Amino acid sequence: MSAAPASKSNLIVTALTAVATVLMIVAYFSPIWWVSLTAPNYPPDAFPDGIRIHFHFNGVFNGCKAAGKGTRMAGEIIQKDISHEDERYNPITDKGKDIDKGAQGLDCVHEMNTINHYVGMFPIATGAPVEKPLAKFFFGFFTVMLLGFMVPRRKTRVLVLAAGFVLVAAWMLVDQYVLGGLATHVANYVSETATFFNEPEKIRVWGDNVTKVTHLVIAGTLLAMLVVVIGVARIRGFSLLLALVPALLPVFFVITYAGWLWFFGHNMHPWGAFTVKPFMPTVFGEGKVAQFSTYSYPYWGYALLVGVMVCLLLALLIRRKQVREGSAE
Repeated sequence: MSAAPASKSNLIVTALTAVATVLMIVAYFSPIWWVSLTAPNYPPDAFPDGIRIHFHFNGVFNGCKAAGKGTRMAGEIIQKDISHEDERYNPITDKGKDIDKGAQGLDCVHEMNTINHYVGMFPIATGAPVEKPLAKFFFGFFTVMLLGFMVPRRKTRVLVLAAGFVLVAAWMLVDQYVLGGLATHVANYVSETATFFNEPEKIRVWGDNVTKVTHLVIAGTLLAMLVVVIGVARIRGFSLLLALVPALLPVFFVITYAGWLWFFGHNMHPWGAFTVKPFMPTVFGEGKVAQFSTYSYPYWGYALLVGVMVCLLLALLIRRKQVREGSAE
């Protein structure tokens, strides 16, 4: 391939990868998926979107709009529904119900936790307790990989990867250990879990497990950085993985999301006022659990991830051709 076509191909690969990198970073801060619960006792005028939550890579956030004045919260509604069936009402989740909550807006993460509590389901905060706080470092890892992929020459690419990974590794270790990010996360995890689950000894063990697994994942991430640098330096064609792995982010998200839904639906606890058999919550589409209709769909952040995939797959095709023809390494 002549110098001019090679230069043009490099420019296209760089542009596509740069666009994918920007989309990926924006996606990190965006709602990727949404879930909503509706029921006859949650009127549309008070709950226009039902009990709705938004899944981000770094957590689960409120998806409800402000409600009208005097809107009843889940604790109040469910307490009334079960008052003649079961007296195991959790006073913690019902505290402050005499306040004008409509004026304060709805916290639908708490609402859904309250609903889940009545069927014996784990609180939402217990899902992906390792993945969520480390997601920003994974995205830093992917960003460095994409910066390296933009470089057509192997030696320069290795230098970019090595320097970038050193920065991400330092950021991760300082944040998690020096600044106490891991300890703070585990403390918050234990506190949130204790709000709905009154077994301190079990919760302590869960917190210890989160700490141990986080140590292992951090060590694995550092090892992966080393493997990538060595692989790119020594193996022809290994550099294609620099774009292929981030391109699969939409797939990784759905697999992780579905896996945690399965965990929640198949690990019920006896505290529930209602008995529900283990089930697989709806990953995509509409479903039904007891009197609740469930809705689970990708949100606009997922479209960004699809954009990342498209851009990187196109860039991969061009770079693969360059590697075959010898105009890139």
